[in-house]
Amino acid sequence: MKQCLLFLLLLGYYESFSQTPIQVNQKSVTRHGPEKGSLIIIGGGGSTPEIWSKFVELAGGKEKAKIVVITAAAGDSAAFKVSTVEMIKRVTGIQQVTLLHTNNLQEANSEKFIAPLKEATGVYFEGGRQWRIADSYLNTLTHQAFFEVLNRGGVIIGTSAGATIQGSFLWRGDTKGPDILIGDHTQGLAFLKNSVIDQHLLRRNRQFDLVNFVRQSPELIGIGLDEATAILVQKDTLEVMGKSYVAIYDYKTITGQAQTFLSKEGERNNPSSAPFFFLSHGQKYDLKNRVILKENKINPNSK
Repeated sequence: MKQCLLFLLLLGYYESFSQTPIQVNQKSVTRHGPEKGSLIIIGGGGSTPEIWSKFVELAGGKEKAKIVVITAAAGDSAAFKVSTVEMIKRVTGIQQVTLLHTNNLQEANSEKFIAPLKEATGVYFEGGRQWRIADSYLNTLTHQAFFEVLNRGGVIIGTSAGATIQGSFLWRGDTKGPDILIGDHTQGLAFLKNSVIDQHLLRRNRQFDLVNFVRQSPELIGIGLDEATAILVQKDTLEVMGKSYVAIYDYKTITGQAQTFLSKEGERNNPSSAPFFFLSHGQKYDLKNRVILKENKINPNSK
């Protein structure tokens, strides 16, 4: 099984790289999150005022922020989908919002196309099908430009498909449908390195889908987000925002090897005796050391 998963990872990488041979620089001292900048990853099904407020803050404030909206996940008709641009303006108060859309790799590799990203302080990936984003941007100059937004201290936000694409392994990336967990597209944009991300978690009863995959891929951290719920990732620290829960899938937790430890406050902190555990609004998690931060307590309803 491990060899099969490794083959799929390599196959997705080399197929994508051969199609769009741009060397995207992803080097970082962090294990998972961006060395600079921030990620906001939303599980779909809407958002909350607090999530949008944090996005505005990280993008530089509504007067100075310059946002690029990526609509590839919604399909070709989204090239003219100004409704997403108008939504961003309405909920954030930011007026400098530009729509960027292509399904052409040559265009995605052009300096002219990426011009708006060179000044952007934030990027928004809307929902749809995550494989369309990969087909449009993976290993292109545009892909590199996304990383450069982070390197300037900017923020990347995405919902649903725009959440999953931020991982390194592309979950539910098959062109035939989202119920195929490991599909014909397996490489994400990897803003969150060494990760696999699912969304609509509890709403669509997906909470057990990542367990076996992470069991066979111990180098990856699995993250499942319920609707109207997000994680803010800065360096290797994750913080939950929103209405519902985020599930964490860690190899040692799944295999029962996670150690009980004492927090700085002297509390015993053991993630779970189950194969995953939930975090809720305000809780923080150390992605590098795979531990819950501060005095946060695990939701007792984890299964």
